[in-house]
Amino acid sequence: MDMPVNVPVDDPNADTEWNDILRKHGIIPEKQPDPEPIIQEALLEAVKKAHENRLEDKDLDELHDLEDEEDEAFLEIYRRKRLAELASLQKKSLYGQVFPLQKPDYARDVTEESSKAYVLVNLTSSLGTNVESRVLSNIWRQAARKFGDIKFCEMRADLCIEGYPEKNTPTILVYKDGDIKRQVVTLAQLSGVRTSLEDLERLLVEVGALTENDMRLKGKEDNEDEMQNDQDNDDDDDWD
Repeated sequence: MDMPVNVPVDDPNADTEWNDILRKHGIIPEKQPDPEPIIQEALLEAVKKAHENRLEDKDLDELHDLEDEEDEAFLEIYRRKRLAELASLQKKSLYGQVFPLQKPDYARDVTEESSKAYVLVNLTSSLGTNVESRVLSNIWRQAARKFGDIKFCEMRADLCIEGYPEKNTPTILVYKDGDIKRQVVTLAQLSGVRTSLEDLERLLVEVGALTENDMRLKGKEDNEDEMQNDQDNDDDDDWD
Protein backbone atom coordinates (compact mmCIF):
# COMPACT_ATOMS: atom_id res chain seq x y z
CA MET A 1 0.00 0.00 0.00
CA ASP A 2 1.43 3.39 -1.03
CA MET A 3 1.99 5.75 1.83
CA PRO A 4 1.39 9.49 1.35
CA VAL A 5 4.56 11.49 1.03
CA ASN A 6 4.88 14.87 2.70
CA VAL A 7 6.54 17.10 0.14
CA PRO A 8 8.41 20.02 1.69
CA VAL A 9 7.24 23.36 0.38
CA ASP A 10 8.82 26.51 1.81
CA ASP A 11 6.64 29.02 -0.05
CA PRO A 12 4.04 27.71 -2.54
CA ASN A 13 3.86 31.15 -4.18
CA ALA A 14 7.61 31.43 -4.79
CA ASP A 15 8.90 31.28 -8.38
CA THR A 16 11.30 28.38 -7.95
CA GLU A 17 12.19 25.38 -10.11
CA TRP A 18 11.04 23.08 -7.31
CA ASN A 19 7.62 24.73 -7.11
CA ASP A 20 7.31 24.53 -10.91
CA ILE A 21 7.80 20.75 -10.69
CA LEU A 22 5.23 20.46 -7.87
CA ARG A 23 2.69 22.51 -9.84
CA LYS A 24 3.29 20.39 -12.93
CA HIS A 25 2.35 17.27 -10.99
CA GLY A 26 -0.62 18.91 -9.26
CA ILE A 27 0.93 18.70 -5.82
CA ILE A 28 0.48 22.43 -5.21
CA PRO A 29 -2.03 24.68 -7.04
CA GLU A 30 -1.06 26.93 -9.89
CA LYS A 31 0.16 30.31 -8.78
CA GLN A 32 -2.47 33.04 -9.08
CA PRO A 33 -1.55 35.77 -11.55
CA ASP A 34 -0.33 39.05 -10.13
CA PRO A 35 -3.34 41.44 -10.22
CA GLU A 36 -1.18 44.56 -10.43
CA PRO A 37 -0.56 44.46 -14.22
CA ILE A 38 -4.27 43.80 -14.85
CA ILE A 39 -5.25 46.77 -12.65
CA GLN A 40 -2.71 49.02 -14.34
CA GLU A 41 -3.95 47.99 -17.78
CA ALA A 42 -7.55 48.70 -16.80
CA LEU A 43 -6.59 52.13 -15.46
CA LEU A 44 -4.71 52.99 -18.65
CA GLU A 45 -7.68 51.86 -20.76
CA ALA A 46 -10.04 54.01 -18.67
CA VAL A 47 -7.79 57.05 -19.11
CA LYS A 48 -7.58 56.37 -22.85
CA LYS A 49 -11.36 56.12 -23.22
CA ALA A 50 -11.90 59.27 -21.16
CA HIS A 51 -9.51 61.13 -23.45
CA GLU A 52 -11.12 59.75 -26.61
CA ASN A 53 -14.60 60.72 -25.35
CA ARG A 54 -13.61 64.14 -23.99
CA LEU A 55 -15.81 65.90 -26.53
CA GLU A 56 -18.84 63.68 -26.04
CA ASP A 57 -20.83 66.27 -24.03
CA LYS A 58 -19.85 69.32 -26.12
CA ASP A 59 -22.39 71.16 -28.24
CA LEU A 60 -21.61 72.86 -31.56
CA ASP A 61 -20.67 76.19 -29.96
CA GLU A 62 -18.31 74.51 -27.51
CA LEU A 63 -16.70 72.51 -30.31
CA HIS A 64 -16.15 75.75 -32.23
CA ASP A 65 -14.37 77.26 -29.20
CA LEU A 66 -11.96 74.31 -29.14
CA GLU A 67 -10.67 74.76 -32.69
CA ASP A 68 -7.29 76.06 -31.47
CA GLU A 69 -6.88 73.23 -28.97
CA GLU A 70 -8.07 70.10 -30.74
CA ASP A 71 -7.17 68.32 -33.96
CA GLU A 72 -9.42 69.56 -36.77
CA ALA A 73 -10.20 66.07 -38.09
CA PHE A 74 -11.11 64.90 -34.60
CA LEU A 75 -13.39 67.92 -34.09
CA GLU A 76 -15.06 67.32 -37.44
CA ILE A 77 -16.15 63.84 -36.32
CA TYR A 78 -18.03 65.36 -33.40
CA ARG A 79 -19.43 68.21 -35.48
CA ARG A 80 -20.96 65.71 -37.88
CA LYS A 81 -22.29 63.69 -34.97
CA ARG A 82 -23.95 66.75 -33.41
CA LEU A 83 -25.44 67.83 -36.74
CA ALA A 84 -26.85 64.34 -37.27
CA GLU A 85 -28.38 64.45 -33.78
CA LEU A 86 -29.91 67.86 -34.50
CA ALA A 87 -31.35 66.65 -37.79
CA SER A 88 -32.87 63.64 -36.05
CA LEU A 89 -34.40 65.82 -33.34
CA GLN A 90 -35.84 68.25 -35.89
CA LYS A 91 -37.42 65.37 -37.76
CA LYS A 92 -39.10 64.19 -34.54
CA SER A 93 -40.19 67.68 -33.48
CA LEU A 94 -43.87 67.46 -34.31
CA TYR A 95 -45.27 69.63 -31.52
CA GLY A 96 -43.27 72.65 -30.30
CA GLN A 97 -46.09 74.39 -28.43
CA VAL A 98 -48.51 73.90 -25.54
CA PHE A 99 -51.79 72.38 -26.68
CA PRO A 100 -54.97 73.40 -24.82
CA LEU A 101 -57.25 70.44 -24.17
CA GLN A 102 -60.99 69.99 -24.37
CA LYS A 103 -62.59 67.12 -22.48
CA PRO A 104 -64.33 65.54 -25.50
CA ASP A 105 -60.98 65.35 -27.31
CA TYR A 106 -58.93 64.13 -24.33
CA ALA A 107 -58.79 60.46 -25.37
CA ARG A 108 -57.69 61.32 -28.92
CA ASP A 109 -55.28 64.14 -28.09
CA VAL A 110 -53.67 62.51 -25.06
CA THR A 111 -54.29 58.79 -24.58
CA GLU A 112 -54.14 57.80 -28.24
CA GLU A 113 -51.39 60.31 -29.08
CA SER A 114 -49.20 58.78 -26.37
CA SER A 115 -48.70 55.75 -28.61
CA LYS A 116 -46.57 58.02 -30.82
CA ALA A 117 -44.76 60.11 -28.21
CA TYR A 118 -44.68 61.05 -24.56
CA VAL A 119 -47.60 63.31 -23.68
CA LEU A 120 -47.53 65.50 -20.58
CA VAL A 121 -50.66 67.14 -19.23
CA ASN A 122 -50.60 70.10 -16.87
CA LEU A 123 -53.83 70.32 -14.87
CA THR A 124 -53.82 73.96 -13.88
CA SER A 125 -55.47 75.97 -11.14
CA SER A 126 -59.19 76.48 -11.60
CA LEU A 127 -59.12 79.85 -9.81
CA GLY A 128 -56.04 81.29 -11.49
CA THR A 129 -54.58 82.39 -8.14
CA ASN A 130 -52.31 79.39 -7.51
CA VAL A 131 -48.68 80.56 -7.63
CA GLU A 132 -47.28 77.09 -8.35
CA SER A 133 -49.69 76.73 -11.23
CA ARG A 134 -48.48 79.97 -12.79
CA VAL A 135 -44.85 78.89 -12.33
CA LEU A 136 -45.47 75.57 -14.07
CA SER A 137 -47.39 77.16 -16.94
CA ASN A 138 -44.33 79.35 -17.65
CA ILE A 139 -42.01 76.33 -17.58
CA TRP A 140 -44.48 74.36 -19.71
CA ARG A 141 -44.10 76.84 -22.57
CA GLN A 142 -40.31 76.78 -22.35
CA ALA A 143 -40.23 73.00 -22.35
CA ALA A 144 -42.68 72.73 -25.26
CA ARG A 145 -40.45 74.90 -27.44
CA LYS A 146 -37.26 73.12 -26.38
CA PHE A 147 -38.51 69.54 -26.66
CA GLY A 148 -40.68 69.41 -29.77
CA ASP A 149 -40.74 65.61 -29.78
CA ILE A 150 -42.77 65.65 -26.53
CA LYS A 151 -46.37 66.82 -26.55
CA PHE A 152 -47.14 69.29 -23.76
CA CYS A 153 -50.84 69.84 -23.03
CA GLU A 154 -52.66 72.02 -20.56
CA MET A 155 -56.17 72.01 -19.17
CA ARG A 156 -57.97 73.56 -16.25
CA ALA A 157 -58.26 70.88 -13.58
CA ASP A 158 -61.97 71.30 -12.80
CA LEU A 159 -62.85 71.08 -16.50
CA CYS A 160 -60.92 67.83 -16.77
CA ILE A 161 -62.09 66.21 -13.50
CA GLU A 162 -65.22 67.57 -11.89
CA GLY A 163 -64.58 68.67 -8.31
CA TYR A 164 -60.81 68.27 -8.58
CA PRO A 165 -59.30 69.86 -5.42
CA GLU A 166 -57.67 73.21 -6.01
CA LYS A 167 -55.02 72.30 -3.42
CA ASN A 168 -53.82 69.52 -5.76
CA THR A 169 -52.99 71.89 -8.59
CA PRO A 170 -50.92 71.99 -10.57
CA THR A 171 -50.88 68.27 -11.34
CA ILE A 172 -48.60 66.74 -13.96
CA LEU A 173 -49.77 63.60 -15.77
CA VAL A 174 -47.20 61.73 -17.88
CA TYR A 175 -48.69 59.48 -20.57
CA LYS A 176 -46.99 56.87 -22.76
CA ASP A 177 -48.51 54.03 -24.74
CA GLY A 178 -52.00 54.78 -23.46
CA ASP A 179 -51.14 54.68 -19.75
CA ILE A 180 -50.27 57.20 -17.05
CA LYS A 181 -46.61 56.56 -16.25
CA ARG A 182 -46.24 59.22 -13.55
CA GLN A 183 -48.46 61.59 -11.62
CA VAL A 184 -46.97 64.58 -9.84
CA VAL A 185 -49.39 66.40 -7.54
CA THR A 186 -48.31 70.01 -6.94
CA LEU A 187 -44.69 71.09 -7.28
CA ALA A 188 -43.74 69.87 -3.80
CA GLN A 189 -41.99 66.85 -5.37
CA LEU A 190 -39.90 69.21 -7.50
CA SER A 191 -38.79 72.53 -5.99
CA GLY A 192 -42.07 74.19 -5.07
CA VAL A 193 -42.43 77.77 -6.27
CA ARG A 194 -38.71 77.68 -7.12
CA THR A 195 -39.24 74.91 -9.65
CA SER A 196 -37.25 75.56 -12.84
CA LEU A 197 -36.98 74.12 -16.33
CA GLU A 198 -34.04 72.05 -15.08
CA ASP A 199 -36.30 70.42 -12.46
CA LEU A 200 -38.77 69.47 -15.17
CA GLU A 201 -35.95 68.15 -17.35
CA ARG A 202 -34.85 65.85 -14.54
CA LEU A 203 -38.41 64.53 -14.34
CA LEU A 204 -38.42 63.94 -18.10
CA VAL A 205 -35.24 61.89 -17.78
CA GLU A 206 -36.67 59.91 -14.85
CA VAL A 207 -39.79 58.90 -16.78
CA GLY A 208 -37.83 58.07 -19.94
CA ALA A 209 -39.10 60.93 -22.10
CA LEU A 210 -35.50 62.13 -22.43
CA THR A 211 -32.18 60.33 -22.18
CA GLU A 212 -29.42 61.59 -19.92
CA ASN A 213 -27.14 62.24 -22.91
CA ASP A 214 -29.74 64.24 -24.83
CA MET A 215 -27.74 67.10 -26.33
CA ARG A 216 -30.51 69.59 -25.51
CA LEU A 217 -29.85 69.08 -21.81
CA LYS A 218 -26.23 70.14 -22.20
CA GLY A 219 -26.78 73.46 -23.98
CA LYS A 220 -25.90 76.62 -22.12
CA GLU A 221 -29.11 78.37 -23.07
CA ASP A 222 -30.17 81.58 -21.47
CA ASN A 223 -33.91 81.35 -20.82
CA GLU A 224 -34.30 84.64 -18.93
CA ASP A 225 -35.86 86.47 -21.89
CA GLU A 226 -38.21 83.57 -22.53
CA MET A 227 -39.25 83.50 -18.90
CA GLN A 228 -39.92 87.24 -18.98
CA ASN A 229 -41.96 86.89 -22.16
CA ASP A 230 -43.95 84.06 -20.61
CA GLN A 231 -44.57 86.19 -17.52
CA ASP A 232 -45.86 89.01 -19.68
CA ASN A 233 -48.07 86.63 -21.62
CA ASP A 234 -49.61 85.39 -18.37
CA ASP A 235 -51.61 88.58 -18.19
CA ASP A 236 -53.37 87.53 -21.39
CA ASP A 237 -54.23 84.01 -20.22
CA ASP A 238 -57.93 83.41 -19.92
CA TRP A 239 -59.24 80.15 -18.47
CA ASP A 240 -62.91 81.09 -18.55
